[in-house]
Amino acid sequence: MANPIFANLPTTIFEEMSGLARELSAVNLGQGFPDDPGPDAIREKAADAVLNGYNQYPPMAGLPELRQAVAAHYARTQGVELDWASEVTVTSGATEALAAAFLALIEPGDEVVVFQPVYDSYLPMIRAAGGVPKLVSLQPPSWRFTREMLQAAFSERTRFVVLNNPMNPTGVVFPEGDLALLAEFCVAHDVIAICDEVWEQVVFEGACHRPLIGFPGMRERAVKIGSAGKMFGLTGWKVGFLAAAPALSRSLARAHQFLTFTTPPNLQAAVAWGLANSEAWFRDMPRDLARSRDRLSDGLRREGFAVLPAQGAYFLCVDLPGSGVAMGDREFCLQAVKQAGVATIPVSALYEDEPVTNIVRLCFAKRDATLDAGIEGLAKARALAVRRREPGSATA
Repeated sequence: MANPIFANLPTTIFEEMSGLARELSAVNLGQGFPDDPGPDAIREKAADAVLNGYNQYPPMAGLPELRQAVAAHYARTQGVELDWASEVTVTSGATEALAAAFLALIEPGDEVVVFQPVYDSYLPMIRAAGGVPKLVSLQPPSWRFTREMLQAAFSERTRFVVLNNPMNPTGVVFPEGDLALLAEFCVAHDVIAICDEVWEQVVFEGACHRPLIGFPGMRERAVKIGSAGKMFGLTGWKVGFLAAAPALSRSLARAHQFLTFTTPPNLQAAVAWGLANSEAWFRDMPRDLARSRDRLSDGLRREGFAVLPAQGAYFLCVDLPGSGVAMGDREFCLQAVKQAGVATIPVSALYEDEPVTNIVRLCFAKRDATLDAGIEGLAKARALAVRRREPGSATA
């Protein structure tokens, strides 16, 4: 018989909406991948490594040159000092890194604090490992957690907390005070933090990413997860990083060896080169994405949408009631893709309990023409939604 944890899961909202976008030839502002092909030099390095490099199994923990490059990158950009040999493991994407962390560390009955809206792989994998999720619901427009919320979630049974920062889908980069508060709770309750920081390089003006592992008391109790796919806009490469103190890293690596064992060596070699040689990319990429964010947000505001702030990641959220739309987010998203030709994501799909049902997520990591077509389609979807509520309309 199938494992009910997985057998009873619906298709992810990302696959559902992207499938509709393909079927209907709609503009896809739903799933978070960029139109841009990624840095030429890094892709050329990967191609050269396929033709002229080593194509057999690389070391299970990752190529030494990539693990060294990861450690050097975090020391240079975030002040996190890592021993590459004992504290860095390369994984086949951040989702595999998350699975390795959950399966390696969680024991049956352990409570795991998780913030929702939540990336869709967290809860199934936590439950597969035997963990018991304790959900903390964040609310728009600030999406912040408070001391009172943490006090209600943490207990003597809490063993882990999962933090996504910068946060998908909200676009929030948690400020230092919030992170210090969470670190305080982790230390007081002897809790390990599993930190999904894949958007760490995609942070815009006025915001600063601070890794939780760098806060007092967290060096030995945090797992830091990164993604080359997000850093370089190469989401299909699936090259991720696990960084943690040696005692944690040993367990993480043992889980990883029985999941994917290793990651394509040509991609590892190209990422290693990229981390050491992409200062201009890391400077310009956030600036260019911020321009795309502003193009989308300005266009939507002109069409009557209420747009929430976005400090990081690829995502922008709109508030439907503030936009004059009196329908739930899922209903609006289905209408938008089927009748107006644009795919988006209802944020309610990323809640398990008591969902926020008035927020829609859009991906702005797209070409100008794609964004403009998305604005046009969303304006049409809004007009349809507003019209149906007018006195005398068929659905009023």
